[in-house]
Amino acid sequence: MVWIEELKEHVGKEVTLKGWVYNKRDSGKIRFVILRDGTGLLQCVFAKSEVDEATFELADLANQEALVKITGTVREDKRAPGGVELSVRSLKLMADSENYPITPKEHGIDFLLSRRHLWLRSRRQHALLKCRDTLIRAFHEFFEKRGFILIDPPMITPTSCEGATTLFEIDYFGEAAYLSQSGQLYMEPAAAAFGKVYCLAPSFRAEKSKTRRHLTEYWHLEPEVAFLDLAGDMELAEDMLLCVVRGVLEHRADELKLLGERIEGFDKHTELLKNLDKPFYRISYDDALELLKGKAVQMKWGEKFGADEEAVISREFDRPVFVHRYPKASAPFYMKEDPVNPKVVLNFDLLATEGYGEIIGGSQREDDLAKLEAAIERQGLPREPLEWYLDLRRYGTFEHSGFGIGIERTLAWITGIHHIRETIPYPRLIDRIYP
Repeated sequence: MVWIEELKEHVGKEVTLKGWVYNKRDSGKIRFVILRDGTGLLQCVFAKSEVDEATFELADLANQEALVKITGTVREDKRAPGGVELSVRSLKLMADSENYPITPKEHGIDFLLSRRHLWLRSRRQHALLKCRDTLIRAFHEFFEKRGFILIDPPMITPTSCEGATTLFEIDYFGEAAYLSQSGQLYMEPAAAAFGKVYCLAPSFRAEKSKTRRHLTEYWHLEPEVAFLDLAGDMELAEDMLLCVVRGVLEHRADELKLLGERIEGFDKHTELLKNLDKPFYRISYDDALELLKGKAVQMKWGEKFGADEEAVISREFDRPVFVHRYPKASAPFYMKEDPVNPKVVLNFDLLATEGYGEIIGGSQREDDLAKLEAAIERQGLPREPLEWYLDLRRYGTFEHSGFGIGIERTLAWITGIHHIRETIPYPRLIDRIYP
């Protein structure tokens, strides 16, 4: 047995394949079955003069998504998907599929999400998740080449790192514990041990949001580096993003072309991605406020930018833009105070182009024990669950920085997808936990 993706190596030979009936059509004395096996699509040609009557009839009777076993000769055909087709000799029905619910017509998004386990078989979803696979591989290759060590953080934590209002609380053998919002706090000690580390793990946010940019469970890649300041942190994020964008464009051109067929302006979008280069733009929070005012968006100093404000900012630039040095009053406790301006912290958000908004958030971490203790007290966080984290400042404190990038938001931006619920195999939303 061979896979569809291998058939170019078997032109002129007889092969046997197993797969599912993706589609079929009838042209009198010739019947066509489009077979899929997960690695590609194959047009299988049933000529009435070349197969027995039972096989010819079965080609018409096999239902959508029925599992079949097909034997035939591989023929080169540049018009066919993959450049080959199969002249069939025999067909065997392995498992039928009656009344498959996702037919070749338009279905509502709720209908499709409730059948996500089947929707994954469609060409569009197949293309998206292959792009996701390539994106994640590109991340790993980037950090491996730079000497980073992969460290796996726990998913169950004793306290918050990003604010208690978005925590999922669980009963941990009679004690309160929480699903992790981020692996960052655990990457910091790992950076003291190994110098350059990163993690790729799910994060959980109990944020009651229904926007196209939010999931309650998403995948988070987070590097942490010793002896790195804010400027170096932004440069690392810049290099990483350029590397992974180029990787997806290079290795998933066919999938991107398929996705772009239903996205207005996709050619312009991919051309912009192909031309991305260093340096990305860098503006301060204060500069961003002035930009917004120039666009008739009124905000007070200290207010957080939402998705709408980020969209306005990002549309002013033809490549991603770093917005850095946000007000300290609204920043997480671990961000380092700017020694030049104590009202702000040494952090950044990276906003993707064309209104996609934030995909990376990072900062230099506070390495002064007294200032970190004051920040914890100021924000009303429980001290005891963070004693282990404070140890990092007690025993050889050091300058270090890191960031987090959301896999789904990044994939949505690269592929031009409007809603990130399609960029993860099984999305978890505020109103959806099935299947």
